[in-house]
Amino acid sequence: MKYLIPVLLLFLSCSETPEEPKRVQWSKESSTKLNKELTEQEKIDIDLYKDRVRGGNFQETGSGLNIWVKKEGEGEVAQVNQFVQVSYKISLLDGTLCYQTKADEYQEFRVDKSEVETGIQEAIKMLNKGAQAMLVIPSHLAHGLTGDSDQIPPLTPIVVELELLNIR
Repeated sequence: MKYLIPVLLLFLSCSETPEEPKRVQWSKESSTKLNKELTEQEKIDIDLYKDRVRGGNFQETGSGLNIWVKKEGEGEVAQVNQFVQVSYKISLLDGTLCYQTKADEYQEFRVDKSEVETGIQEAIKMLNKGAQAMLVIPSHLAHGLTGDSDQIPPLTPIVVELELLNIR
């Protein structure tokens, strides 16, 4: 009798066949729906961030870039193919600092002809020498689905504080 229960349990556990894992049917519509939901949530997160920034006078472009020109510069705005020198600080919406130039350094890049984030490229063409701006860049204009494989996670908007030091 004392062996009957363990044998019975063994028999019952062996007699059940494991279920086949359910397969998800993925479609273009599923992808579109997921993308729309992610975009809507990101927009809410960006709007909440902008609400927390005191005095922020953000303008949203058609692409979703949010720019607040804190200080106007002088002269003409940067153009495609020109080289620009910038100082910057890049952080996440929660304030986590990711990257920044040192006080005596700058980054130089060619407008629309470099690997710099699309959102920064768009903003640079709205600024002139000496301008200071704060950018809130949605993930699709920053590092997208993959992040930057270092400090910026996938699908993450970024905040960029930027000064356009020189245009040449």
